Amino acid sequence: MITPDILLSTAYFPPVQYLSKLIAHPTIWIETAENFTKQTYRNRTVILAANGPESLIFPVEKGRSRKQLIKDIRISYDTNWQHIHWQAIVSAYQSSPFFEVLQDDFRPFFEKQYDFLLDFNQEILKTVLDILELNPNLKLTEDFEEVPDNYLNFREGIHPKPQKALPDPQFKAQTYTQVFDDKFGFTPNLSCLDLLFNCGSESYEVLLKSIQTD
Repeated sequence: MITPDILLSTAYFPPVQYLSKLIAHPTIWIETAENFTKQTYRNRTVILAANGPESLIFPVEKGRSRKQLIKDIRISYDTNWQHIHWQAIVSAYQSSPFFEVLQDDFRPFFEKQYDFLLDFNQEILKTVLDILELNPNLKLTEDFEEVPDNYLNFREGIHPKPQKALPDPQFKAQTYTQVFDDKFGFTPNLSCLDLLFNCGSESYEVLLKSIQTD
């Protein structure tokens, strides 16, 4: 285990790198008091579809102010994005080894409407951790403060745009069989859905091997 506590943003079906942090660190803080940032994993996940990596993004309601705390962000249902996302996931993973086993764990997130982004993401994370049989020491921040010296700040470090992501010597993506790897080769650091549907009970071992402690 890596010694420092780590500070992460909330995330929608977070990528493999994010999940590895939940194993590697003694305490994981999820930021609730930051301002919402667009084009991040806070409301997007990336799956591997027949035409390559595909971003699934859910919309949020616009507040009166440009700056809104993440804990106050409401999900918008003006479009039927839940149906679109689930159909994309089914299309991408229905032939994967563990889709039939796990689909009932995830389908409810595309049927029930949640009010708040943070609550939605936290319920997803809880489900993922239950499947992995993990019980990390997760905590939610109460205020947005300067990060203590003994914390590792990855609120912005894990990012869907590689040019904006922080260097992370503690993570090395491990290859595993993917549905479309015959077309694209191995695509690293996709949504946890990709890992779970393809690896099932072996997902934990993949995560463990991805953690670099040297």
